[in-house]
Parts: sequence; structure tokens; C-alpha cells
Amino acid sequence: MMEVRHAPVAPTRTQRLASGAEIEAHRHDDHQIVYAGRGVLSVTTNAGSWVAPATRAIWVPAGTVHAHQAHGDLELHLVGLPAWENPLRLDAPTVLAVGPLLRELIIAFTRTEGADGPERMRLRAVLLDQLRTSVQQPTHLPTPSSPLLRAVCDLLQSDPSDNRTLAALGREVGASDRTLSRLFSSDLGMTFPQWRTQLRLHHALILLAEKTPVTKVAHQCGWSSTSAFIDVFRRAFGSTPGAHSR
Repeated sequence: MMEVRHAPVAPTRTQRLASGAEIEAHRHDDHQIVYAGRGVLSVTTNAGSWVAPATRAIWVPAGTVHAHQAHGDLELHLVGLPAWENPLRLDAPTVLAVGPLLRELIIAFTRTEGADGPERMRLRAVLLDQLRTSVQQPTHLPTPSSPLLRAVCDLLQSDPSDNRTLAALGREVGASDRTLSRLFSSDLGMTFPQWRTQLRLHHALILLAEKTPVTKVAHQCGWSSTSAFIDVFRRAFGSTPGAHSR
């Protein structure tokens, strides 16, 4: 069984991680906001994974066992909040939109680690106000509990460009497309196309953070053309893939 580190206080700090670096599974008694000012961050729990570029932050509720991984050179900003302070009343990991103001507030607040005084308290109050208006983003890639569904998802995770139909994938794992379609809905709360698109977007963010050219990302993630990839990416993240590969 994997050992889970228990660090009661969720730190507020800035730290840098090299591409590929990991922070092993751990939990806090506090809530935590996790934000990548540069690079792309993935957070994994038993319930699935979340990937966040610089326009997103991840809310990790108190007590949640989670692990981090850096994609690209990562500038990680962590904001710890006591368990009683939950401005969004969220009890599950959630991706939040980060606009220009919230971004600067998070960066400024985490860079004043250890400081105290009225100026920092005012900064914290404005940060919490901005969090309360943050829009939740549907960028969660849930982990299936059904063995049949897990087999299908494992095939796609090993090759996101796999364009086989659900029926073709079902033949490989020994299940009908009707059964699998029902499992996607009941187990993961989304359709097969929705889950596969989410997987591809997660993979695309990681490739872009590693400076992979946009055309190559589109091909490796299974889009029929670069323009189709750009369109889906823009609708999901509000910016073009090129903005994430710099």
C-alpha cells in the first residue's frame, strides 16, 4: 500500500519544480489552492486527475490525498487556508478560472511567505474576494471504478490519438458499446466522446508545456487537423494552444 504523508498545515509559498518532478501523495488538514504561474501542473487523486495551465488554479479540499507533477519548468504557488475557511464551499477538487487580477494576487501573496502585517491581510482579503467570483471549470478527468471501463480508458491513455469507435474498443475488452456507454454515464458522469476529448486536452496541455509544436500536438492527441484542435482548445481554455507553448 502506498504511504501517504500527512502534513497538517498546508503551506503558503512559491517553489520551483523541474519538468517531470513530482510531489508524492500527501494530505493536509487545511484547504489548499495550487497554481502554476509558469508551466503546467497536474494533480492526481483517487477520483481522477486535474491539469491546470496558467489560466487555471486547482482547489484541493482539506483531507484530500493528492499528488503533484510538473510539466515544463514549473513555478508553483501554494495558498493554504484553514479548514473552516472555504470561500467557494467546495468539498471536492475543482479547477477554477484565474483572470489577470487573481493571478497577480496569488503570486504576490505566495511571494510574501513569512511576512505579516495589515498590508498582507488586506492582500489576503482581496484574494479571497476574487476566489468567491471564480468560475469553476470542467477540466476533471475522472478515474473509472468499473474494471471494464478502466480497461478501455487505459487503452486511450496509452495512446490518446487512438480514433477507434467505442464498439471497436469494446470488442478488445469484451464488452458491447451499449454496456460501455452506460458505464461512462453512470460511473464517470459523462459520455465517451466527452471523456476522450477531456483526455486529449489534458495530454495536449502537457505536450505544450514540453514545447511540442502545435501541429505535432494535434496529431499526437488524435485531432483530424490542427485547426480542429485549435478550435476545441480555444473553447475549453479561452486561448490558443500557441499561448501555452511559449
